[in-house]
Amino acid sequence: MKILKSVSLILTMLLAFGTTTIMADSPAEIEADANNALQQFYHDVSGGKNFLENAKGYVVFPDVTEAGFFVGGKYGEGVLRVAGASKSFHSIAAASVGFQVGVQNYSLIIAFTSDNALRDFMSDLDDDWDTKMDFSFAMNEWNSEEELDDIDFGTNMVGFVFDSAGLMGNFTMEGTKFETIIPD
Repeated sequence: MKILKSVSLILTMLLAFGTTTIMADSPAEIEADANNALQQFYHDVSGGKNFLENAKGYVVFPDVTEAGFFVGGKYGEGVLRVAGASKSFHSIAAASVGFQVGVQNYSLIIAFTSDNALRDFMSDLDDDWDTKMDFSFAMNEWNSEEELDDIDFGTNMVGFVFDSAGLMGNFTMEGTKFETIIPD
């Protein structure tokens, strides 16, 4: 019986993640959600606006949902912005197996702090891009009043997880895939 439940859970998750790319939000919805997420980020992270204005570019995923019970996955849609202008739309998706339990929803911003990192991300859009590339990647969850301008991440990409709701026993970027999407 447990095997049947596990198999049905896996099939349900695969179906859900497979159909979400077909039912992408419209560009206007993604833009509006991204703008709201940025406003929340600026409110929550002291120095966040200045940091993003000085970044070479950034991807905003305003609504990433992650769930798992030994088998897990996550999905979200977002927009790449360079010099404040939207350049392309992307999805983030992952599947994982291991010890994990829970459901979580959060916003994610990945900032590119070097021209090389942004160029590599943009040049790999046709082939998709994943976090297993030769980048050093720092992930940060913001729940403090720390001043962002005072931090040296020592990396050419920085990810910010914020506005988190729910509880997930595991969070990792391994196996995460970013794809270019064409919203309706």
